[in-house]
Amino acid sequence: MGFTWRRKRISASEEARKKMDLKELVIPRHFICPISLDLMKDPVTMSSGITFDQIPNHTLRKMIQDWCVENQNHGVERIPTPRVPVSQVQVYEVLLNIQASVKRLDQDECLGLVLKIKKWGNESERNRRSIIANGTTSVLAAAFDAFAAGDHVSFEKNSSLLEEILSVISWMFPLGVEAQKHFGSRDSLRCMVWFLKCGDISGKENSLIVLQELLCSGHRYVEALAKTDEVTEVLFRLVKYPIGPSVTKAALMVLFYLVSSSTSDEGVKSALMKMGLVSLLLEVIIDSEKSISERALGVFDSLCDSEEGRKEAYGNVLTIPVLVKKLLRVSALATQFSVSALLKLSKHDKEHEEKVLVESLQVGAFQKLVLLLQLGCGGETKEKASEILKIMNPYRAGLECLDSSDFKNLKRSF
Repeated sequence: MGFTWRRKRISASEEARKKMDLKELVIPRHFICPISLDLMKDPVTMSSGITFDQIPNHTLRKMIQDWCVENQNHGVERIPTPRVPVSQVQVYEVLLNIQASVKRLDQDECLGLVLKIKKWGNESERNRRSIIANGTTSVLAAAFDAFAAGDHVSFEKNSSLLEEILSVISWMFPLGVEAQKHFGSRDSLRCMVWFLKCGDISGKENSLIVLQELLCSGHRYVEALAKTDEVTEVLFRLVKYPIGPSVTKAALMVLFYLVSSSTSDEGVKSALMKMGLVSLLLEVIIDSEKSISERALGVFDSLCDSEEGRKEAYGNVLTIPVLVKKLLRVSALATQFSVSALLKLSKHDKEHEEKVLVESLQVGAFQKLVLLLQLGCGGETKEKASEILKIMNPYRAGLECLDSSDFKNLKRSF
């Protein structure tokens, strides 16, 4: 079996010269990774005796580097020598120094040490594993909590350090119990909300990432965030005035935790709906890409659990057309949320029930739900879809209005 090296393009004249050499450069067989079939850059010999491109086999790497140098005229680039991995002793020493700098509230020293950890982590996955194994997550969380104490002036003063900690923590999930306590403190939550309001795009994104991880770990942190000043206003603005898909998706996830938790303060949901969250979500759902649409539908479905949320949904002319349109159009998850919301709007309010069912029939909901059952769906979604069909059936006569092209060549989108 032969393996060829695709040569580097340097210039038109150089390329022409090389094309004259009809003989392709053959890579020695034992330089090839048996998994990727590429030239190995960091070879390792396993206990089985087989060598892979993963953990250093220094002798073989030196041979490969020498071969690359010999064939550099053919466009082969010399592979770099990997950095020496960080040791646990080095990590432990840095963590001790971070704890000491936190006690002194020495921001500059702490920042330098955090940047050292960040540099190590960026060098290799092996370094990241070593860093995490030494309990770095809880040490950095404690540092964040300590430097987040105070008011907005303190946040701004320490923003460089605080943002770097959030950046590094984002690849240290899951958070341990101690780290959760520190990030879930009143000061830490206020600081992250400040970043959502005043930080740059990376500060916003990293804060949202940490908040997502924190909120999925327990209801107590959902309650604590709900009590944090300005959180609802800030999250609403991040969705209404998008600055990037990743920020929008993360903000919707944080909103989902806030409005779907059984222990969340009802005042939070009420405040969000008074801002116009229901209408905003429907606008987002209409034209957004898959992952954003899924999250927006999830938040919308959770709002329909409350009487106030359903009232807002009933009052918006887009509600039923948008929910029905998204059935079978986005993903299994989006369909699940759409079916759930439709059922809640169809059975909890006698005053609006008939209007919802009639409108749903007019935009083709009955056929879509039947098709959903035929194509197959999750057990809970299947039960809800069947229940809607039963409730809807008495209203069918003469009311269905369906554009047949809507289902032409329809296949499962998930």
